[in-house]
Amino acid sequence: MTIAIMQPYFMPYLGYFQAIAAVDKYILYDNLAYIVNGWVNKNRIRQRNNPPSWIVVPIKQKSSYTMIADTQIDNSKPWKKKILASMKLAYAKADYKDEIMPLLEDIFAEEYETISELNCKSIIKICKFLEIQTEIVADRNPYLEIEKGLKLVEGGDYSAFPYMNLTHPIKKVARVIAICKKEGAEHFVNAIGGTELYSKEEFAQYGIKLDFIQMHDITYSQKCVDDSFEPYLSIIDVLMHNGKERTKNLLNEYSLI
Repeated sequence: MTIAIMQPYFMPYLGYFQAIAAVDKYILYDNLAYIVNGWVNKNRIRQRNNPPSWIVVPIKQKSSYTMIADTQIDNSKPWKKKILASMKLAYAKADYKDEIMPLLEDIFAEEYETISELNCKSIIKICKFLEIQTEIVADRNPYLEIEKGLKLVEGGDYSAFPYMNLTHPIKKVARVIAICKKEGAEHFVNAIGGTELYSKEEFAQYGIKLDFIQMHDITYSQKCVDDSFEPYLSIIDVLMHNGKERTKNLLNEYSLI
């Protein structure tokens, strides 16, 4: 079985969904520290002929000492109304706005207490819309025992994972190896940004093949007068300008390296 593990980000970019489509099981892992100024509560969209602008979900208290799972949305602010208005303005002339806006309106019609709840549900809904068949896990409970053991790993104690005496991996790497072992996964796929953290040779010692997913250079019309293109925007931008069917095709535009 092939798995991938990632924090639940807010309306992530196309490459995030390519990783989901590339594996058998995708674990939305929110039992990690909230990343201040990261992609957990914000992303970028593009208005015609303007630089990218941010869509942001307000958080009650931003802290790297709080788990993503426990990070509360500030629902005293009309953030859903504001985000929807921004998207309608930005994509008023997009070819597929009439196809995509109902999906977004459905996502923002629900009530959410935590940023993890919003992100997990929106990612799952977008995957369903794109007919991605991957099993998606958005429950941290099966992995709580692993997290207890990882607290010992911080101090160099591998008693919870005696098999890791092979290489004594650092905590972040130990987490992935432990989850792969729990899931019976022999293949782990990670975002390309993990090449400096994860070693193919180290994973191989635990019977796990490690690959990194690299999105191809993808361009499409963003309806700008100067035909300029801004990459790595939210999946919203991809959907608005390409629609469901072409976005489904773009999910395959990657390489495993």
